[in-house]
Amino acid sequence: SLCSRQYSQISLTYHCQIIKMKLTIAASLIATASAFSSFNGASIAAPKSTSALQMSTGMGINGFGRIGRLVARIIMDDDDCELNAINAGSATADYMAYQYKYDTIHGHASGTVEVDGSDLVINGKKIACSNCRDPKEVMWGEKGADYVCESTGIFLTKEKAQAILDGGAKKVIYSAPAKDDSQTIVVGVNNEEYDGSENFISCASCTTNGLSPMVKAVNDEFGIKEALMTTVHAMTATQAVVDSSSKKDWRGGRAASGNIIPSSTGAAKAVTKVIPSLQGKLTGMAFRVPTIDVSVVDLTCTLEKETTYEEICAVIKAKSEGEMAGVLGYCDEPLVSTDFEGDSRSSIFDAGAGIMLNPTFVKLVAWYDNEWGYSCRVVDLMKLVAEVDAKVEA
Repeated sequence: SLCSRQYSQISLTYHCQIIKMKLTIAASLIATASAFSSFNGASIAAPKSTSALQMSTGMGINGFGRIGRLVARIIMDDDDCELNAINAGSATADYMAYQYKYDTIHGHASGTVEVDGSDLVINGKKIACSNCRDPKEVMWGEKGADYVCESTGIFLTKEKAQAILDGGAKKVIYSAPAKDDSQTIVVGVNNEEYDGSENFISCASCTTNGLSPMVKAVNDEFGIKEALMTTVHAMTATQAVVDSSSKKDWRGGRAASGNIIPSSTGAAKAVTKVIPSLQGKLTGMAFRVPTIDVSVVDLTCTLEKETTYEEICAVIKAKSEGEMAGVLGYCDEPLVSTDFEGDSRSSIFDAGAGIMLNPTFVKLVAWYDNEWGYSCRVVDLMKLVAEVDAKVEA
């Protein structure tokens, strides 16, 4: 009948459509399978330049003194870093929490700090703490502390710092000048010299970091023929509160809070480790003064190339806003030492404090927070070492 023929045609059309749909789905599945068979993982790899998508660097601190505590604060506020272990000598966990939380100069630490047995819990993260005299016993590797800041002031040679590597760490970064031929890197000055082959790296001293960025900027542009540096340096924990005894340095044994004390320093000569072209051309001395934090360097130098003070200022300002931003600063306001407390830059050039005698003889001045600014560079160096190592391993 007519109805049955119409029904047959409709049924045939419907089945054809179903077959066509199945063939389409099959073709799609074949194409997808082919795509997976040639997949190399690239399309889901995290962008290498996006630090927020990279795994944070596991870090540890050996020594919980002045610099060690500030390094801990900086690491805890940096999403690219993960503090996993602290070896604090004889300090108990409750005293470590107190020292971390309160600071006369740098104020209260951000976030929270609590005690969990012998460990600290900072900003909700548990950090393994220990009191080992031998840093090998800390077992850094097991705790996820691959990059360790050595801030006791004791393990500053390859031979002594080897104990930290024996405890499982990958690299050791000294928060002080090395006492042997360990590599010295000043962030912003000779970063490119670290290639991953060294296991022990020094961040030099706070004064070397305060001086060398300004020296590099001036030397690169005008050439330094010879120079003398004086650092007017805040008190440190190595000095005496009241008159004491020091057979090695009689003046150094006098009360830090009541005297201006001339002192020796190797900071200027150490600059030549990171800028070798200045070897034999630069040395310096220090005056320890009764302030708690922030120091200032005075660089008096003879230049190779004639120039003006205004041109020197312009060069340093340009570099502070460009290739050396975050390390070298520029200031044209009439500021004093306390205005630089908490400044994270290594060296802040004071345009209004310098003077020039003639086109090749000039005095340049730069401020630096010898605690906070330096501790920021220590963490930056730990991150730099980890970044280069990751590229080498890749």
